[in-house]
Amino acid sequence: MSRVLTQEEIDALFSAAQPRGNLEAETPRKTVEKCDLSKSKTLSVEQVRIVNTLHESLARRLANSLGTYLRVGFEMNLVSVEQLRYAEFLGRIPELTYVATFHIQPIDARALIQVDFTLVFPIVDLALGGSGADPTDPRELTEIEEQVVQTVISLIAQDLQVTWAPIVAFEIQFEQRQPLAQIQALMLPSERILSLNFEIRLLDLHGTLSIALPAVVANALLRKLAVHRSLTERIPSRNLRRRIRESLLDSYFVADLSLPPSPLPVRELLSIAPGSVLALPNRADRPVHLNISGKPMFEAHAVRKGRHKGARIEKRVSFHQPFAKE
Repeated sequence: MSRVLTQEEIDALFSAAQPRGNLEAETPRKTVEKCDLSKSKTLSVEQVRIVNTLHESLARRLANSLGTYLRVGFEMNLVSVEQLRYAEFLGRIPELTYVATFHIQPIDARALIQVDFTLVFPIVDLALGGSGADPTDPRELTEIEEQVVQTVISLIAQDLQVTWAPIVAFEIQFEQRQPLAQIQALMLPSERILSLNFEIRLLDLHGTLSIALPAVVANALLRKLAVHRSLTERIPSRNLRRRIRESLLDSYFVADLSLPPSPLPVRELLSIAPGSVLALPNRADRPVHLNISGKPMFEAHAVRKGRHKGARIEKRVSFHQPFAKE
């Protein structure tokens, strides 16, 4: 039995049989953009700001601890924070420098620290009681000098751990000094590391200190920093500043007078006995050091007021120049 189609059904069949060229022409074309994988996972402006704030506090902490250890004015500033390939970081390291590794637990990773040799020898000289101003030609370190530098690098590792403590619980320890030939294999050349670059001013010298953090450490730190967005320092109120100032004014610091460091031959030291008079290479009319908490702050003369001893301040000690010698 044949079926008669209605006009609507006939129109539907003709529409279905029409070519779809016009529909394809109306479909928008997809655009293809080039992707530069070398620029992926770069730090955002907010991440750079937070990382800078964190490690500016590290620079202040290190300036205080290393200045106290060396008993000299020590200035340290954060210059830049960069995310770059490990091969690029290695390309910036000079041939003659001090390079060592930090062992970071519990993730069992290793970070790299590099210090200019222009700073290493003055630091060693100051730690051993010298002035730090004597010029030293670049050379390899002796065993004793290596131990002194290891102590300084261990202080840096300790301050880095303390700075990170509110953000991430890492244990950071000095591991060992590394030859330049071995640091090539410490990380993959294409690995994106976080480079912290500092400038150090010591006496009349200046140099750089850099820390290279592997990707696993940098990513863990950045994830934790994303949670702690309130890292920036709060501006204290006027009332809080007044209370802090009053508390500091009531604090006590130990003050004492002492002669400046003087070289003496061992022969004279061995001949010291009760009643001996030891002649020091300092004139009697020259001022001595007034130390505050063991740190020389002023040049002063010993005086007496009634039954009390005292100090007449002459001028402030310059941290960038050794004590004047006659």
